[in-house]
Amino acid sequence: MATQIFVNLAVNDLDRSIAFFTKLGYTFNAQFTNEKATCMIISDTIYVMLLTRSFFQTFTEKEITDAHKAIETSIAISAETKEAVNEMVDKAVAAGATIPNPATDYGFMYQHSFDDLDGHHWEYVWMDPNGMPEQLG
Repeated sequence: MATQIFVNLAVNDLDRSIAFFTKLGYTFNAQFTNEKATCMIISDTIYVMLLTRSFFQTFTEKEITDAHKAIETSIAISAETKEAVNEMVDKAVAAGATIPNPATDYGFMYQHSFDDLDGHHWEYVWMDPNGMPEQLG
């Protein structure tokens, strides 16, 4: 069995978040969805658990970061083409996301990002493995 990843994110309004990510083309596992949480399917091995802030708080003693004020993480997802990167960001903006930075094109790699309704930072990246330099940096 391949390793799976489950990213957990606190959201202010679960229904609004589901509507937002549905507009981006994502689907949800009904088996893991209720009024407190949902399981968004990114791929066969990658999932994002959207949890209400109060439910998320039951898993930690730490304060939950307000992602509008401080970055907690940057979620990077690969795309098949540069155009696919831009399409995803365009969908996100049309659904209410904001763009914190302009797209960056390194030739062998292209990235563009958005902050979702709760301020979580999402980055979509296309990379040409044949065009990568010997060493980065």
